[in-house]
Amino acid sequence: MDGTNAASGGNHKMAEACLKSLKYMLFVFNLLFWIGGCAIMGFGIYLLTLNNFGALLSSLPSLSIANSLIVVGTITMVVAFLGCMGAIKENKCLLLSFFILLLLILLIEVVVAIIVFFYEQQINTYIESDMKKALKKENSTGIVEAWNQIQEKLFCCGVANYTDWGNSVPESCCKKKSEPCNSQNYFLKGCYSLIRKWFDNNFLFIGIATICVSIIQVLGMSFAMTIYCQICNNYKSYEN
Repeated sequence: MDGTNAASGGNHKMAEACLKSLKYMLFVFNLLFWIGGCAIMGFGIYLLTLNNFGALLSSLPSLSIANSLIVVGTITMVVAFLGCMGAIKENKCLLLSFFILLLLILLIEVVVAIIVFFYEQQINTYIESDMKKALKKENSTGIVEAWNQIQEKLFCCGVANYTDWGNSVPESCCKKKSEPCNSQNYFLKGCYSLIRKWFDNNFLFIGIATICVSIIQVLGMSFAMTIYCQICNNYKSYEN
């Protein structure tokens, strides 16, 4: 009987040590996750003060890189906060909430990846068409400023080429400001093709980064569920 109790006590201590290790691992993981969320949100706010690229899309004017980064950063900070508090307090409710939110985010990422993979051409056609519609609203607030910024930074003109502007081609399309701004001095390449080229050139890097983020999310979910189950088992052992 004493041997059984000793073995049981040893297993209990080992379980507590394992729980403590997982708890601090999850806390550090989510602390880094939270710092990353702060950095993403801060960078989004910084971009928001520099440009208004969301105006390039007519149907989704609020969808810009800056706004997207702010939303992603905020969600990351909230999820990481739940994970940190759930781990350090050993709170089953917070741990379960953290697990469910990470699972939902992972499912959304998978669905978006599938949609982009199967409907890439349709999405490209829609974005290009939508950018041309936004460009025709050149009298709207923010449209000209947004296009001037992107054309000067990428050395491009219009969506496909300078003809997208019709008879009102802005000076930001000109290669040399000192020369007359006409068709011979316009940037020949369209902005959308250059943006597409950048994504194509960095597709491998983007894919690797996405896979790494997914792996980190799965590890976070595994840690959270392991701690959750361990806490439940401890409660049962105390009750017995």
